[in-house]
Amino acid sequence: MGLLERVSAQHRGTKSDGGFVEPAIWDADRLRYGWMGSSSWSGEREQIENDFEGFVEGILKRNGPVFALLAARLLIFSEARLKFRTLGGVPGKLFGNPDLAILERPWPNATTGDLLARMEQDVSLAGNSYWTVVNGRMRRMRPDRVTIISASREEPELYGAALDAEIVGYVYEPQGQGGRGSRLLLPEQVSHYAPIPDPDSNWRGMSWLTPALREVSADNAATLHKLKFFENGASPQFVVSLDASVTPEQFGEFRQAMDASHKGVDNAYRTLYLGGGADVTTVGKDLHQLDFKATQGAGETRLASMAGVPAVIVGFSEGLSGSSLNQGNFGAARRRFADGTLRPLWRNAAGSLANLVKVPADAELWYDDRDIAFLREDAADQAAILKELMLAIESGMRSGFDPSSVRDAVIAGDLGLMKHMGLISVQLQPPGTGQPDKPVPPKEA
Repeated sequence: MGLLERVSAQHRGTKSDGGFVEPAIWDADRLRYGWMGSSSWSGEREQIENDFEGFVEGILKRNGPVFALLAARLLIFSEARLKFRTLGGVPGKLFGNPDLAILERPWPNATTGDLLARMEQDVSLAGNSYWTVVNGRMRRMRPDRVTIISASREEPELYGAALDAEIVGYVYEPQGQGGRGSRLLLPEQVSHYAPIPDPDSNWRGMSWLTPALREVSADNAATLHKLKFFENGASPQFVVSLDASVTPEQFGEFRQAMDASHKGVDNAYRTLYLGGGADVTTVGKDLHQLDFKATQGAGETRLASMAGVPAVIVGFSEGLSGSSLNQGNFGAARRRFADGTLRPLWRNAAGSLANLVKVPADAELWYDDRDIAFLREDAADQAAILKELMLAIESGMRSGFDPSSVRDAVIAGDLGLMKHMGLISVQLQPPGTGQPDKPVPPKEA
């Protein structure tokens, strides 16, 4: 059964060869669209750009700085809770209801933190995180096994480049492209979290590791250089020259004896004894002469900038030097990480997951970061800001402005909302409306 037939079967609520049996309501006109995919990989599919397995096995599990950066993002990102937030002129209070249960217990023995951790891991490694609901449970779809299908009805020959192009489905292939058990899901059945858009794609996201591949390769090379330095004697390289009369057989024996007595960490710093006619010249530089710490540290800092994590937060060497650990500088770095990286990610993740949750009409799915220890110092700053806002409201009321208008103006940051009551600051009631003064009784003689 082809893709179009499978969509038709799903639209009718029947079982397709992909095994997806949950019926869905879908606009029948969308079944007649021209099918396409704006991917550079194929003519009708849009998949992740990089090799997911390569990123996992070749980078995450083998590169310490990358693992540290992803762990720093993941551990704090997963601390947030998901709540509803009331809407109205200004976003209101956070609240919960039973509809959030699927996010609070996404699968057996899991919490919201586990869900967010998986989302962050997929986004860092693949740029995309895909989720759906099956049998009342959140189900993760490995990002490199998901294909985005898009189409155009007005200009089918242009496919995804057409102005009316839109996503019409997601194909999940659990065994890889061409494998068995593939499923077609409609857009309303999928949560697609992709905080960094790929400029080469209309809907696909991009991993922050993509532009960092050269930095990762350089860091791997530096680590390997350090390892080889110690494996080969923890000393500068030598060039040993012998007399021209030495035969190849004698040279081989000399080399074998030299390696046996001086190569390797266990033989480091041993005295070198040479026979007649042998001359030793030191070449290359040791790690100190190469300024190895600064070289590798600069690469780590560049990786940290791409990940949106200040070096001092993750504990890289350059972040732990100079004035970086001063209370003010560390606080600024923490604020940069929270406001510039975490909160935009939380906002995007909440918006993506809202596709799978029944959100009240007068609310939106939002994040709750009030009990995150990493952001505890923000509470003091927020209290100071609230105090200043209260003083501004009090000042406006004392100046004769309507209290409700003062409140709205301060919250919105728009003084044009303030409405004066026509009374001066010391006379907030019209003349004559106050209680009359009681007469003073005459003094007894």
